[in-house]
Amino acid sequence: MLASSSRIRAAWTRALLLPLLLAGPVGCLSRQELFPFGPGQGDLELEDGDDLVSPALELSGALRFYDRSDIDSVYVTTNGIIATSEPPAKESHPGLFPPTFGAVAPFLADLDTTDGLGKVYYREDLSPSITQRAAECVHRGFPEISFQPSSAVVVTWESVAPYQGPSRDPDQKGKRNTFQAVLASSDSSSYAIFLYPEDGLQFHTTFSKKENNQVPAVVAFSQGSVGFLWKSNGAYNIFANDRESIENLAKSSNSGQQGVWVFEIGSPATTNGVVPADVILGTEDGAEYDDEDEDYDLATTRLGLEDVGTTPFSYKALRRGGADTYSVPSVLSPRRAATERPLGPPTERTRSFQLAVETFHQQQPQVIDVDEVEETGVVFSYNTDSRQTCANNRHQCSVHAECRDYATGFCCSCVAGYTGNGRQCVAEGSPQRVNGKVKGRIFVGSSQVPIVFENTDLHSYVVMNHGRSYTAISTIPETVGYSLLPLAPVGGIIGWMFAVEQDGFKNGFSITGGEFTRQAEVTFVGHPGNLVIKQRFSGIDEHGHLTIDTELEGRVPQIPFGSSVHIEPYTELYHYSTSVITSSSTREYTVTEPERDGASPSHIYTYQWRQTITFQECVHDDSRPALPSTQQLSVDSVFVLYNQEEKILRYALSNSIGPVREGSPDALQNPCYIGTHGCDTNAACRPGPRTQFTCECSIGFRGDGRTCYEVEKTRCQHEREHILGAAGAADPQRPIPPGLFVPECDAHGHYAPTQCHGSTGYCWCVDRDGREVEGTRTRPGMTPPCLSTVAPPIQQGPALPTAVIPLPPGTHLLFAQTGKIERLPLEGNTMRKTEAKAFLHVPAKVIIGLAFDCVDKMVYWTDITEPSIGRASLHGGEPTTIIRQDLGSPEGIAVDHLGRNIFWTDSNLDRIEVAKLDGTQRRVLFETDLVNPRGIVTDSVRGNLYWTDWNRDNPKIETSYMDGTNRRILVQDDLGLPNGLTFDVFSSQLCWVDAGTNRAECLNPSQPSRRKALEGLQYPFAVTSYGKNLYFTDWKMNSVVALDLAISKETDAFQPHKQTRLYGITTALSQCPRGHNYCSVNNGGCTHLCLATPGSRTCRCPDNTLGVDCIERK
Repeated sequence: MLASSSRIRAAWTRALLLPLLLAGPVGCLSRQELFPFGPGQGDLELEDGDDLVSPALELSGALRFYDRSDIDSVYVTTNGIIATSEPPAKESHPGLFPPTFGAVAPFLADLDTTDGLGKVYYREDLSPSITQRAAECVHRGFPEISFQPSSAVVVTWESVAPYQGPSRDPDQKGKRNTFQAVLASSDSSSYAIFLYPEDGLQFHTTFSKKENNQVPAVVAFSQGSVGFLWKSNGAYNIFANDRESIENLAKSSNSGQQGVWVFEIGSPATTNGVVPADVILGTEDGAEYDDEDEDYDLATTRLGLEDVGTTPFSYKALRRGGADTYSVPSVLSPRRAATERPLGPPTERTRSFQLAVETFHQQQPQVIDVDEVEETGVVFSYNTDSRQTCANNRHQCSVHAECRDYATGFCCSCVAGYTGNGRQCVAEGSPQRVNGKVKGRIFVGSSQVPIVFENTDLHSYVVMNHGRSYTAISTIPETVGYSLLPLAPVGGIIGWMFAVEQDGFKNGFSITGGEFTRQAEVTFVGHPGNLVIKQRFSGIDEHGHLTIDTELEGRVPQIPFGSSVHIEPYTELYHYSTSVITSSSTREYTVTEPERDGASPSHIYTYQWRQTITFQECVHDDSRPALPSTQQLSVDSVFVLYNQEEKILRYALSNSIGPVREGSPDALQNPCYIGTHGCDTNAACRPGPRTQFTCECSIGFRGDGRTCYEVEKTRCQHEREHILGAAGAADPQRPIPPGLFVPECDAHGHYAPTQCHGSTGYCWCVDRDGREVEGTRTRPGMTPPCLSTVAPPIQQGPALPTAVIPLPPGTHLLFAQTGKIERLPLEGNTMRKTEAKAFLHVPAKVIIGLAFDCVDKMVYWTDITEPSIGRASLHGGEPTTIIRQDLGSPEGIAVDHLGRNIFWTDSNLDRIEVAKLDGTQRRVLFETDLVNPRGIVTDSVRGNLYWTDWNRDNPKIETSYMDGTNRRILVQDDLGLPNGLTFDVFSSQLCWVDAGTNRAECLNPSQPSRRKALEGLQYPFAVTSYGKNLYFTDWKMNSVVALDLAISKETDAFQPHKQTRLYGITTALSQCPRGHNYCSVNNGGCTHLCLATPGSRTCRCPDNTLGVDCIERK
């Protein structure tokens, strides 16, 4: 079977390459060979215009699509889509993909038929001539299938124009596209036929109203939003999404006829994805190939949790590709091999480079990557990064977790002192809070009218070291409140998540990280109907609380008003398999009715319970101990109550998880398991042998474990409590009122450097006292690059040496990581990652900017905690502080190695200064028209200075001479958050990285033309250059990333062992570049500061020259 699959994939690769490699391919599809269309064929005509949607086209028979078989109407859009439900107005023009509606997209782009620029025709056709022709097309693509359609939807976009926006690209003037889609259906299946005639695709990109630039078209299918309780993206398949693959649509085929593409879109085989045909173009003409001798490297990688993306991929992200990347409409026919290798989502690197095929499922898909194909001297390069690595995905792990790479991918695991699945981690023993919403539609007793409630709050508080959960659901109508009392499992799922773990067993949070869905069914014995419970846990939110959504639907027995319900302790067996947990049990409960005539009648009832929990687990770590196939949840101290006055339903349960047992073996008598340990509620109970145990205070608390006290509150924590108390929201189980801003504190209680308003989505930077930094407020959806001005507390342990560890010979990258500088050797342009080591430890500082003096082999840095500017020699010795007075927030720093000066930006004082290398003779160059200056670099030979200002209202890159004259704006358009800046003296290129546009860009300052080097970066901060490469630090990846400018492609990434933010980066050259300026010799004849200019120099005096004999001259 594997050999067969390999042959199929090889055949698919040839199908796309042959039209490009062979002369004289099969004849092109002519326009006359399209299915007949136009008014004479009974076609309806879509109104002329932009972003229009047709009325519903009612179908005589059902269209099948993915797993649906009940689609009875479709909608046709101007923009190359046939929709299976009416597109909402906000999605009328191309934007996010997949859309919320089902879509068949033969050419998804922003098309325009305004003023008669083309026509869109559509109809349903039942005539034998059309259905027979559709059957023939399908048979060519799927020769083993017997398919006889009874109807066909024929949609034709004839001579449609591209929407061009305000720019009106002259290259697209007069360009028109013609293409056709036919959806053929029988009683059991549906197929899509896409037809692209010769010269039918004259343009391949259109202007995006969202991206504000030209973007390629997309050929794709999308199931749309799915889900009964929670709407989420269904499966979707993308077959072409860059210029090269779009151009090949008319030249190639998957059905043996050039320009004709066939897909199985609705049948039992398409539940998880559309199935493309796989007939090789040209084989009908007698071409033969020996599949056994193919020189193809085809890799199949099984992806786990870290590889699955369920959030919408932006249209922008899906169209990015490297300069030498060719997107292939398909590689594998899932019809023949889907059961063993279902197609999967793109790897993380697809942000920058195209995958051969992009198919997105809901459950553990696979990905097929073509590595490289070489025939007749032509090389076609495909994305080879099928294995997800920590370098690209560290952000998917919790900040309290470590990321490790394995042969097939990466996994996250919580560090010591924390528990969870690695993606989500919480402090061991710390109380937890769960917030969410509940809605229900419940029939009570024999009533035929349901009780409906929506948007009801659920809050839960968990004492983790007792496994005890307290859950409250508010505003439950009394007509149903008492009847819901037996349903303790609604809150019991939270108890399972944080059940006390016996040795070798795992509770729900350790397994799932609080990210899972649960569906349960309750059948009440002797009572008609049942109740379905659906819950979705979405992990930890920005407030550190777990989130849950719950829906109840069905029928429950009526319990009289005022009754009480008692549930005996019970056990339940949980059965584990890959990503699925199931359980079932029978439970009794006693209903005691209100006292009447001196008696309180009691009745015992029974219900049967079964549930399924689905989650994503990391499958790459083979060394991770397997979960026991069965674990037993023990629940005692069950308490249920309905408060009629407050309309609150309460459940309280104590839980532990362990082995299947009868009775109470000795092991269960450990106080940690049975809740008699006496540890503080903010402590973790650590079981020892037999009945021994210890209590350990949770992170953030101090004490002996029996008594734990919170570390003294900071100003941020006090402010937070004051605001919540004044708003009546001090109860942690109550949600924060909408519109209220509550400051966020970091793990150490200090103001988080980035603050956001949850209601508006705006974010801004704050200083150490919580005051907003001017010019940093960003619009919703963009996070400013804020810097923490408080150094993390120094951990107890042996003191780290502060002396510099000398560097070996060669060129090195130096990068800052909070309180240390690391060195990363370069061999050519290759990072020798295994040889990376610490260069300098300064744990009480937050180092931001780095610069290197190639003459004295000295590294300079800025520190925003003291604040100060320091330096150290690469040859070893103690670091020294050269400036510590009159600084606000020094960030970027640059060295003029010829003039022997340093320059730096200060974003707090909003100025740029210069000084000698020893920190003396300071002079302010600029202190106007600066808001958030950051990156700064010098061109020593030419005497130029460059810097960035990420002022949110007016981001810019400026330049001047080194003496401060001739200041001007170099770049102002299309900037977001320009952070890092570098100047390469060898190529004379100025390059920068932008965390707002997620781009790296370069230009030659002497030439106005500007080019993009790479899009799709995650959150770049600082950048340096060496040879053909840029190297930048990335906040989301916590990595140093190498970018090859020659091919505009990320080629490597280094992730330090310590997972904290990386800041400045510089290149420590083994020798200085050639060149000189007018300050190189004898300080240019100046008495003090010699500041180079193009072809000259200026002598300047320091700002404080009282009593100093200084001469200024040009």
